[in-house]
Amino acid sequence: MTPEERVEYEPTSVKAVLAEMKDTAELLIDLSYSAVLHGSDDLAAEVLELESRMDELQLQARMSVMMAARSPEDVEVLAPVLGVVGAAEKISDAAGDIAKVVLEEVGLPDAIRAALPEAVETLVRAELSPDSAYAGRTLADANVETETGVRVIAVRRGSDWLLNPGAETVLRAGDTLFLRGVEEGLGEVFEVATGRAYERPEPPAPSVEDLERAVDSVVLMKNMSELAVDLAYGSVLFDSEAVAGEVVELEAEVDALKSRFEAWTLRAAAGVEDPVSLRGLVHLASATEVISDAALEISEGVLRGLDAHPVVAEAVEASDEVIVRLEVAPNAELAGATLGERTVKQETGMRVIAVRRPPRGAAAGDADEGRDGEGGNDEDGNGEWVVSPSADTELVPGDVVLAKGTRAGAERLSALVGDPREFED
Repeated sequence: MTPEERVEYEPTSVKAVLAEMKDTAELLIDLSYSAVLHGSDDLAAEVLELESRMDELQLQARMSVMMAARSPEDVEVLAPVLGVVGAAEKISDAAGDIAKVVLEEVGLPDAIRAALPEAVETLVRAELSPDSAYAGRTLADANVETETGVRVIAVRRGSDWLLNPGAETVLRAGDTLFLRGVEEGLGEVFEVATGRAYERPEPPAPSVEDLERAVDSVVLMKNMSELAVDLAYGSVLFDSEAVAGEVVELEAEVDALKSRFEAWTLRAAAGVEDPVSLRGLVHLASATEVISDAALEISEGVLRGLDAHPVVAEAVEASDEVIVRLEVAPNAELAGATLGERTVKQETGMRVIAVRRPPRGAAAGDADEGRDGEGGNDEDGNGEWVVSPSADTELVPGDVVLAKGTRAGAERLSALVGDPREFED
């Protein structure tokens, strides 16, 4: 680190730093994988810039925690906070490694682009043109998310990052917008923002069956690792051992996928013209495993039965994308409907990351038998967690929904499930 980059201690809110670290880590995951799937040097370069910011944040967080520890009792209480800080830093480093696969041309087969449609969501970088209809308007006035389903998840303005662009955020010419959504909406927003047509990369058809399987494994590892991070923060926020247990299962599944990936990659090496081109896939799988391991570290305190320091839960609540826990009421609009029937993601912008079924035998539990082949109780008799529910997942009264998105989206979802709340910015 150069003298210009030296970070000195200054009094700061641990909660604010942890919240920014959470938002930064999640954005880094999005950017790094999108850089690979799009083959984008620009997105990869943004990852390294943001990784540098994360280095500063983790130093600030560690210094603030050390200053707060004045006794052995303080050390015991604050130790899990350092664990969360370290986990976020590991995610950042892994994202940087993924970006370097693109920037350093380590070697990636064209088949990785064939996985683009399999990604949960697409992320695009767009520089706002002075002639854009969005320039000089607030996000509320531009009404991008409501009209197109595309969300501005971050804005880079020079060297400054806005990780929580709200309704009153004014978009300025020259801003770099990071857009997330479905392809159709992204094309429309990208064209309005930049004045240029959005060119979606055409994925080539994989030529080697084992290589196709290896690529599919990496994409599945990516989706499961992202979900593990979301659930890990949710387990801390709600102090839920059941949710933390799902993180353990996901981490184990990612490990198993990596083993299968390695076998398919070695088999594929015999059928490709240049086996060296597979090096990037190996790097990608290793970095993805690190992300799932970091998710496990975030939830480790919950798994060990330790009380999480309130500042960690407060930081999750104060972060860019909130994680909410809502219960489906008997007269709710979503009661008896599937997530797909009501297009919950499109209506609210919220992503349902898990659903807890009520225990069998409960008043609401009789209705859940036969749904998606799911049901049964967890070890605590509190029902079963359905992780990463599909569009066919039906909600019934008594279901507990964990979802992630904006505060405005959280309010819309809370109205649909009949659990009205206000989520302040």
